[in-house]
Order: sequence, then structure tokens, then C-alpha cells
Amino acid sequence: MDNNNLIEVSHLKKYFPIKSGLLQKIVGHVKAVDDVSFTIKKGQTFGLVGESGCGKTTIGRTILRLIEPTAGSAVIDGVDIFQIHSKELLRRMRQKMQLIFQDPYSSLNPRIPIGEIIGEAVREHNLVSKGEYRDYVLKTMIECGLRPYYIDRYPHEFSGGQRQRICIARALALKPQLIVADEPVSALDVSIQAQIINLLKDLQDSKGITFLFISHDLSVVEYISDVVGVMYLGNLVELAPKKELFKQPLHPYTKALLSAVPVPNPDIKMNRIILEGDIPSPANPPSGCKFHTRCKYCMEVCKKVAPPFKEIAPEHFVACHLYDVDLARTASEQGSK
Repeated sequence: MDNNNLIEVSHLKKYFPIKSGLLQKIVGHVKAVDDVSFTIKKGQTFGLVGESGCGKTTIGRTILRLIEPTAGSAVIDGVDIFQIHSKELLRRMRQKMQLIFQDPYSSLNPRIPIGEIIGEAVREHNLVSKGEYRDYVLKTMIECGLRPYYIDRYPHEFSGGQRQRICIARALALKPQLIVADEPVSALDVSIQAQIINLLKDLQDSKGITFLFISHDLSVVEYISDVVGVMYLGNLVELAPKKELFKQPLHPYTKALLSAVPVPNPDIKMNRIILEGDIPSPANPPSGCKFHTRCKYCMEVCKKVAPPFKEIAPEHFVACHLYDVDLARTASEQGSK
């Protein structure tokens, strides 16, 4: 494992069984995540984007072992978390990995004051002594923009933005190395989104936290991420440094996503790329390239052979036959005969 990497995910798969009949026999599988590999460097923000149902959230939850993987490995700080015992995982790794949920309304217990919500895991992991406990919780709250006198209040007394700050404080309290942020601003107003995003960036700069930032909002991903991965139907179709991906997208699906991002300038007219058809079912994905049913550049080879995920430019990876010269030439020759 590279010392600069905090996490290395290799060939991750997560299939959910489809059961049918009186005996609930397994008749198929939903391939939510289908052979995904990527790395995240220490102190970096990795943005994961794609349409709803593409497998973004499943990747985050599988990495945290909230759901069990079907295959693959996830090495965090030198430890493959898929291979260690559950009790050992709880003690050794839970503190290093935390999750910020999408909905700040449903992810907080309404019957517990926020001081207890933030400090519950701190007490469980014995991070500080009993005498230092309250001061530690107050310090964490202040770092996340929460007033000290909020400590004895309940979640229903706060706005959406304040509740998300509570969720961030709860994750931050354990001093994690990796935080999976699962669409943390999608349920908030635009002005509050900016505050929360800036808070995450400030915390990263001051504490060196590594983020896996899951979102469908490309403008937010462009602002906060260092590297961006684009998901489609359980597969990673493009991965590149943020500036490279937004300046020179390669995959037709990435180009379509970027064309839909609104530009705050009425004089600029975007050439919107409209994708025809619906996303195929992950329970019965098309053969070859999964995107070929919606791609205007589709060739014969795309319908039969799944494109390899290969490096086209330095640190810029894409899974598309348009950039496989030999296969494209072969398909063109077969089509002309």
C-alpha cells in the first residue's frame, strides 16, 4: 500500500439477492456495485457523482462495513477492514471511520440532548476522562459552529443547517481519519449549503481529514473535491483530478452530466446533451458497455465487450471504447464490410 494513500478500494462488489416464490428462492441479483477500484490520498477529498441508483451510497456504506461486501477489499491505513473480526473492527476501526448522513432530520435521536448525541461515542471509546468529557464536547461543538449553551437542547429546537452541524460534530468527536459524507447538503437551502461546505473544508485544512464526498450536485463536487469519480449503474466510468475532469471530460456520460450544470450567466448558452431512454435495471444490465443503450457514439463492440477502465492521460482513467484505438478500428472495419 502506498504510504500517501489512506484508503485503497480494489474490485469492490456488492450484490443484493432477489428472492421470489413461497420459499423465497434467490432468482437473481441486483448488482449495486460491480467491480469498482479507487484510492484516496491522505487529506484529500474524493468526490463520487452519478445519477440516483448508480451505487454511490452503497460504496460508502460498504467501505464502512455498515453493509457487508460481496467481494473485493478496502484497505484503510494498512488494514483490510473486510477481513477483520467484527469486535476487532468495532474497537480498532470504527473510531477511524465516520459517516455524515444525508438527512439531518432523521439521523438524530429526538429524545437525547445534542451534548449526549455528540459525546456518546466519545464515552464508548474512552477518548477522554470523565472530568474532561464535557469540556471536550463543548470544544467540538464550537469547532463546528455551535454555541456552547446548545449542549442541553434537543434536535427539534434546531434548523436544518444547525442539525447538520450537529451531525458533523458527532463524526468529528472521534477524531476520524476518514469521513464518508453521503450527500450532506442535499436537504439544505443553497445559502446553508455554502456554510456547511466551507465548514467541511476548514475542518479538513485544520485536521487533515480525508473525505469521501458523495453527491449528485456537480457544482458542489467541483468546489470541494480534489479528485472526482463518475459512477454509472454500479461501475466507475471516469476518474480524474477535478480540474482535468471538468476541463476535459472524456466519457459521453460525464459530458452529459456536465452539460446539465447551470451556469450563473444569462449570456452563456449551454449545449445541453439529452440522454435518451432510462437507466437499465441493475438486476438485468445490458451486455458490453452498460451505457451503450443511451450513448449516441455506440459502436458494435460496445454492445458485446465491456470496456476496460484504463489510464488515458496522467491520472485520468476512463472506461470507454472510443479511447481504445484498436477495438474502435476493428469495429469500424467490421461495420464497413
